[in-house]
Amino acid sequence: MLYYNPMKRILATLVFCGIVGVFPINAFAFDPDYIISDDDMQNPFALDRNQIQTYLDRGFLGTYKTLDFEGVKRYATDIIWRAAQLNKISPKFLLVLLQKEQSLVEDDAPTDRQLDWATGYAVCDDCSKDDASIQRWKGFGKQINSAALQFSEGYLADIEDSGTTQGKYGPDVPVLIDSTIVTPENAATAAMYAYTPHIHGNLNFVNIWDRWFGAEYPSGSLLQAVGQDGVYLIQYGYKRAITSKSALLSRFNPSLILPVSAATLENYPDGSPISFPNYSLLKDDNGNIYLLVDDALRKIDSMTTFRAIGFNEDEITRVTSSDITAYETGTPITAATIFPQGTLLQLANNGAVFYVRDGVRQPIFDKTILDANFSGMSKKTVASIVIEQYKEGKPVKLPDGYLVKSITEPTVYVISDGMRRAIDSEQTFLAYGWSWGNIVTVSDVVINLHPLGDAIAQGAE
Repeated sequence: MLYYNPMKRILATLVFCGIVGVFPINAFAFDPDYIISDDDMQNPFALDRNQIQTYLDRGFLGTYKTLDFEGVKRYATDIIWRAAQLNKISPKFLLVLLQKEQSLVEDDAPTDRQLDWATGYAVCDDCSKDDASIQRWKGFGKQINSAALQFSEGYLADIEDSGTTQGKYGPDVPVLIDSTIVTPENAATAAMYAYTPHIHGNLNFVNIWDRWFGAEYPSGSLLQAVGQDGVYLIQYGYKRAITSKSALLSRFNPSLILPVSAATLENYPDGSPISFPNYSLLKDDNGNIYLLVDDALRKIDSMTTFRAIGFNEDEITRVTSSDITAYETGTPITAATIFPQGTLLQLANNGAVFYVRDGVRQPIFDKTILDANFSGMSKKTVASIVIEQYKEGKPVKLPDGYLVKSITEPTVYVISDGMRRAIDSEQTFLAYGWSWGNIVTVSDVVINLHPLGDAIAQGAE
């Protein structure tokens, strides 16, 4: 894991196989013994239909419609997604396979031959594509499903049953590949050599995979393409354009914006834009007034309620119905709603701070959490009897995107979806564009508010 040394930030250390040392600079170089993880090959939910479509829109396949393996005419996106679901194979894997075998994902004008033998299934090195014995596998739909089926019910099933496939490819089983002894570290890597028994072909696969999926930024990351003005929030695999400075400043910390290439942003499909500051008052074409709370529109039931809460009509922004269609419908605001826009209350006797919204009090355990979530919001000092009238809620966490470490442990984490994800090395930290100066040190109590998630272990670009 990445350890933080405030006296020497440039040197990050890790514990690897029980040895403490400096992370090697070539750690993400091609390793013929490990091509892809088992999960990366076998996760059918790695991309949804929209995300698959984003990749196919780079070329001809974006609008391509043809027969699937059952003879039903479908778009390429649906053929890939269905093959992934039916065969429990990752759609990411299938996309990279298409690009590796026939350059199909990024080709604007592929030939019929490329499409007919899309994944190279059934075509051996010395075979002709005109060989009569392989014509039953000809066709884009058949190629996609057959390749997925070959990996799931062929290679991987063989390895699970007997330890190898084709009698020689298996985890921890040395095999001669292009005059080099390769010892696959897992089932997925062994299966890759069974399908493509060459180092160069698998190197090509890894290069494409790293270009498309090597830097999967955690949910909550803020990205900006170098040389461009737009800032995007990465959330659940989508990029959400932040279309106004006021929206950015009201919701996020601009110092956490990470510089990336335009190509990296292209890997994410568009999500709904973030156009209005949090707690905006929005009035639609029908005269309805809403309070925007995060991604939910909370309708204010009357002007009496509007004024009772203390809102001012000068604060209202007029919007069209199309401006707000992407937002969720939140709980309506009535005269009984307590602090719908939230407030900070501080106990007079001990200084403890609570965030109160909708009649629920949430304790704030650390000044870092207070500053990160409520910078600029004033606190009202109250007696404990005032706080006790509100329902007890969960403690406030750090926002997504923050870099933290404990005062007692050196591991550096990034907060994502409310969880803490360990950053495994200095190289990973730098490759993702994180800044040493943004790491904040907090108590173990604060660290433990955030459940431990998967580590960040991939290099960027």
